[in-house]
Amino acid sequence: MSTTTEPTRSTTTAARPDAPSPLGWSLAALLREWSARVAAACADVPHGGRGYEVLAAVTHDAPPTQAALAARLGIDRTVMTYLLDELAGCGLVERRPDPADRRARRIVMTDHGRAVLADLDARVHVAEDELLAGLDDAERTALRHLLERAATGAAPGDDRCAVVARAIPAPDGR
Repeated sequence: MSTTTEPTRSTTTAARPDAPSPLGWSLAALLREWSARVAAACADVPHGGRGYEVLAAVTHDAPPTQAALAARLGIDRTVMTYLLDELAGCGLVERRPDPADRRARRIVMTDHGRAVLADLDARVHVAEDELLAGLDDAERTALRHLLERAATGAAPGDDRCAVVARAIPAPDGR
């Protein structure tokens, strides 16, 4: 009978201080899987994950102009026009004249858009919990907190919606 045991994944990494850091791989793998799961959770919204990020950006701030929203999220203005056309066509957002500049349009979330966004937020939360299923609730909470703290320290002035919009691949590759 053998008394040796197989090392676990966590002890293997910890036992080899000369091994390459798994941080890059870990973050890339999590981002890849998170992006795929968010895309699946948002598949029924125009432009999927990108449409979700636009809805989130519109609802959490004062109604932005279309140009400001495109700039903030790093989306080409022409692409933003088509994206907003589709979101408006689904009754999720409206374009309203800017009272200060009649040439500009403000993007305003509709009541239907708020309900859809609440549902999307819940679906994304479920997708994240599934992604982190290997961790218990306390570990998930700790990981989320630590990642947010590290990201805030690494990029203190970054707009969170814009960062996520740039990280999620656009369905049309733009």
